[in-house]
Amino acid sequence: MVVMKRIIAILLLVTVQSAVLAGKTLPRTQLSAFINEYRGCDGVELVQLGSMATSALKMAVRMSADKDDDPDLKHALSLMKGIRRLTVFEYEDAAPDLKEKMNRRLARILDSSELLFEAKDGGDSVSMYGVTDEKAGTVSDFVLHSPGSCALICIFGKVSVDALSKLMEDHD
Repeated sequence: MVVMKRIIAILLLVTVQSAVLAGKTLPRTQLSAFINEYRGCDGVELVQLGSMATSALKMAVRMSADKDDDPDLKHALSLMKGIRRLTVFEYEDAAPDLKEKMNRRLARILDSSELLFEAKDGGDSVSMYGVTDEKAGTVSDFVLHSPGSCALICIFGKVSVDALSKLMEDHD
């Protein structure tokens, strides 16, 4: 979990420091429709945290950070501060033809979005999409899609670049 958190933080930081976007946004409505369409299919796992659940999660992290005086928890809290909704959609156990259909459909949906970063490892890749606001120093509506791993992660809200930078400084 710590390694994954660090990898995502590094990728977000690199992305924000290098991306110059042309005002594109993510197709939230199309992503929601896709998730709703396939959520009940065999082999599909879905975890969605709405605003109440993310608020409860932030409160639990805040209480734990205050109690333990853990700097990592405090940084996690600063990263989570602007997050409003989180969706993890995993379809690795779906039938092969369904996985292929979902990957094609997600590629079409995300094609209109700004690709911030793509990481390839062998035959697998992870594509990251989002919207940066250089003036505010944030990344918003961040989406990770890994067709090979059959995973889609949507983080809606804003993540502070300063909080990411602080996290990176403390882990170097």
